[in-house]
Amino acid sequence: MASIEATEHAPAENTPIECIEDTAMNTKAVYAACLFAALNICTLSARAESHVQAQTYAYGTHLDIQKVLSLSEDPNPACGVVNARMTYLDSAGHKQALDYRKLADNCSNQN
Repeated sequence: MASIEATEHAPAENTPIECIEDTAMNTKAVYAACLFAALNICTLSARAESHVQAQTYAYGTHLDIQKVLSLSEDPNPACGVVNARMTYLDSAGHKQALDYRKLADNCSNQN
């Protein structure tokens, strides 16, 4: 009968090149995770700013307008006073909205 000897193999140790490759892969994974987290934070802050509570204008209201982003009004086919909204950035860079009343754009051709 033939005798079968069991041989134990010692675990292979990584070569220096394999260690460098593993480190590079781990570094890439960390960078990817950081990038993903940063993008999520930016997305959350953009969502929070997209739902701005509008302030209603009253005579004498202090306005801090750095840049107007959009102007809109209620659709109205006739000439008259309509509700309008201005969305803007204040001097701190925060998105704001202001509701006010104005003469409709349809009135521009009428006297």
